[in-house]
Amino acid sequence: MRIPRLGMAALGWILPGIALASGDGAFAGPQIGSIPLEFIFFGCVLAGVAFFHHYTLRIALGGAVLISFYKILFSPFKTGVGLTGFIGHAGHEWVTLSNLFLLLLGFALLADYFEKSELPAALPNIMPGFMPTDWRGCFMVLLLVFVLSGFLDNIAAAMIGGALANTVFKGRVHIGFLAALVAASNAGGAGSVVGDTTTTMMWIAGVPPTEVVEAYIASAVALVIFGVPAAVRQNAYQPIDSQPDADVHIDWTRVGVVVFILVAAVAVNVTVNSKFNAISDRFPFLGAAVWVAVLLMLPLRRPTWSLLPGAAKGAIFLLSLVWCASMMPVDRLPLASWQTALGLGFLSAVFDNIPLTALALKQGGYDWGFLAYAVGFGGSMIWFGSSAGVAVANMFPQARSVGLWLRHGWFIPVAYVIGFFVMLAAIGFHPGSTPRGVAPVSAPAAAASASGG
Repeated sequence: MRIPRLGMAALGWILPGIALASGDGAFAGPQIGSIPLEFIFFGCVLAGVAFFHHYTLRIALGGAVLISFYKILFSPFKTGVGLTGFIGHAGHEWVTLSNLFLLLLGFALLADYFEKSELPAALPNIMPGFMPTDWRGCFMVLLLVFVLSGFLDNIAAAMIGGALANTVFKGRVHIGFLAALVAASNAGGAGSVVGDTTTTMMWIAGVPPTEVVEAYIASAVALVIFGVPAAVRQNAYQPIDSQPDADVHIDWTRVGVVVFILVAAVAVNVTVNSKFNAISDRFPFLGAAVWVAVLLMLPLRRPTWSLLPGAAKGAIFLLSLVWCASMMPVDRLPLASWQTALGLGFLSAVFDNIPLTALALKQGGYDWGFLAYAVGFGGSMIWFGSSAGVAVANMFPQARSVGLWLRHGWFIPVAYVIGFFVMLAAIGFHPGSTPRGVAPVSAPAAAASASGG
């Protein structure tokens, strides 16, 4: 389970800065040197998840409970101390947690609708030019997920891709291809303000969508770098079935249900964040929209309710890690620069990218396209590094192994680094718009940030 040397160097750049930033007096909890004990506890939780993948839920949930009690008794929250601080922190985080929970459960039903519509089984026959039966067809599955993620939530794109792959590969999906599916969904969402929670956060904070879209330069390069070897490996393991299935009958009603749910989600996401962004963080509008759409479609096709217990376990696992990450005493990040952005991508593989993005927006001085790519795509390096990865692992339990994910998905960190530096060489690192509530960056400071000073 080795992380490439460049990744270790990036973590070496970013982690000391975070630890020192948290030890500047803003938090008074116990420390070992300059490192608060919360970081050590969280590191143990992540190590347990990585090494004991058959007990991931118990470890994550137990860690969340342990760190919560520790914070209540010995270390203050950002919202205060003791039980009062805990309640205030929960009140701040409940929208994020509720949204993730509702989306993971709702999109599990949506993926099942899509698979049972039999449209995935018919695609190789009705679109032979788009999905040939060699490695190029495997790559087209990844490309489809990449494109879908640009206007859908990346969780939905990943689960649709998983349902499609499970069908066209007859249930034999290589773990390297599963990692690539997650990477494609995260890369596709990185350049769109409706494609990922982190980019939506930037949009709400006042970052124009045009400043995020440049992330597609790096994402497109990364897609080729990781997509081709993943497609070749999947084709060798199990190619797309070239024999037409005479028993396939597309259920267009189910297809319509899928489209309705997705359109409802996109419409609510765009409307709330463009017209009512002042209240967008007060209620889980996106997750609620998905479930309202599911319930409205009940008279047409009933979902497979039996999927919900399994999906709920995966959702609780992810929420436990997100909750742990939210309690870490991180008050600020190192100086905004391309080096810091690069390091945040590797950190996102083990640390929830939502609080990292919130801190970056609070700090300002970033080129938002670089940050969007880093925190969006970086989580693909490990299966629990992104919500899309957890969703795919719910569908394919064999993916819940960090060792196998890194071994067979080695091309993802390679693609991340190459894509990052291609974008850096093509357009350079230039601090973008200042989010609301952040003091503007002066010209000398911006120049120092862009040069890595």
